[in-house]
Amino acid sequence: MEVQIMNLTLNRAFAVRDRWSLEASGTFEEGVHLVSGDVGSGKSTLALMMAGLFPLSGGSIGKTEIRSCMLSLQFPELHITGHTVNEECASWGTSADEILGVAGLRGKEDVSPFSLSRGELKRLQLACIFSNDYDLLLLDEPFSSLDCTEKAKVCTIIGQKSGITIIFTHEQEILPRVLRIWEIVDGVLNDCGRPPGAYTHWHHAPPLITWLEAHGLAPVNLSPEDVAEAACRIQE
Repeated sequence: MEVQIMNLTLNRAFAVRDRWSLEASGTFEEGVHLVSGDVGSGKSTLALMMAGLFPLSGGSIGKTEIRSCMLSLQFPELHITGHTVNEECASWGTSADEILGVAGLRGKEDVSPFSLSRGELKRLQLACIFSNDYDLLLLDEPFSSLDCTEKAKVCTIIGQKSGITIIFTHEQEILPRVLRIWEIVDGVLNDCGRPPGAYTHWHHAPPLITWLEAHGLAPVNLSPEDVAEAACRIQE
């Protein structure tokens, strides 16, 4: 009996908006993937396509062994359904106390989510999403509105998730370890490959990683720990 391996495959998936277009091919296997690109390049549209929420103009998207999917959009307001923080937590079917602890919002159970700061609301949104497991987790700008400490926490949680996690982001400083790097250039999704070899093909690589790679000190991956280890070799 043939074993089916979890993956999402883009077969020349094509989308058009007026004069703008995006074409994507490639296979996303289980693990964490990073998709980068300029503002307006199509990262959010690609996330919507993968979630089945944006109609394709051509091609196809195949899913193998993917039975659950979650899309986290950049703006947390779009995810809120509860009148209070407690109701919002309860709507996800997980312990509100657990979510509030992760989000750092204990004591604000009875306030409206829309009375929270943008950073607090983002923490609430992500904590609710991370309270469940999904075969396919699509995170559009998960680091927006978060400080460095919270970004690092998000990276740790992402690294502990099973299934396929795809991050669409402009973030350049605090990132998790990833299986593969992708980027959108001139309307086409490019597979840069796996770190560290991917850096030479990655137009949107963070400046520090580009500098380290140019000096023969390429970090083995993208996490702050990996980058710090590579930077420390300068003194050796």
